[in-house]
Amino acid sequence: MLNALVTIAAEEGEAQNPLIPAAYDIIWSAVCFLVILFVVWKVALPKLTAMLDARSAAIEGNIAKADEAQRQAEAALEEYTKQLADARKEAGDIREAAREDGKRIVAEAKANAATEAERITATAHTQIEAERQSALVTLRSEVGALAIDLAGNVIGETLSDDQKATAVVDRFLADLEASEKAAK
Repeated sequence: MLNALVTIAAEEGEAQNPLIPAAYDIIWSAVCFLVILFVVWKVALPKLTAMLDARSAAIEGNIAKADEAQRQAEAALEEYTKQLADARKEAGDIREAAREDGKRIVAEAKANAATEAERITATAHTQIEAERQSALVTLRSEVGALAIDLAGNVIGETLSDDQKATAVVDRFLADLEASEKAAK
């Protein structure tokens, strides 16, 4: 193909380099380039600049929003941490109060139990003493009756005087109690 061009150029009679374009091609190419450059400069470049500025502003706005959201999240985390610490402190206070209440209730229950035990013991002692006295009176009367019967059998006559018999029995029992106390 190059041979065909060289042959055509030789036939025309000009000795022109086939790699260098003709002057009219250069002029028209320059005019087209300038028109395209003017259109790009006046139309496309301002639109492109406006679009890049809008995108840059959007990115900066999103960064600002992200920073604000991060600050809010940090503030919320700090508030949450504070509330959690307060809740833990309050729970500790409640546990401590419950322990104190438990100790107080146990102490009250022990005091009530001790008081009740003392009351029951005192009642039991009183009842035992009453039963002892009752048994002692019953025993005296029975021993007195037996002693009078035995004395009557020994003497061979009946002791009909109650006052005299009672005095003799009381004196005998008093002597018996005195001898028991001396033996101890």
